[in-house]
Amino acid sequence: MVEFLKNAMDWALEKEDQVAKNCDLKPDDVEKQIKTLEEKRELLRKRFEDEDSEFAHILSKLSIIKAHAIKCNN
Repeated sequence: MVEFLKNAMDWALEKEDQVAKNCDLKPDDVEKQIKTLEEKRELLRKRFEDEDSEFAHILSKLSIIKAHAIKCNN
């Protein structure tokens, strides 16, 4: 499914590029698309950083738990 969406997006971008080459596309319209995409990208990065931080926290706790379990086996 991801590959299909990637191919569909590539196709749409190629068509939009053809429109731009024919001078039928306003640069301001493309700039709006760029800004929207940059905003979405930043939100995804922030969400990733938050979730990655939570994973790091859990992994740290699990490492401590593992150390305690190893200590009990000795």
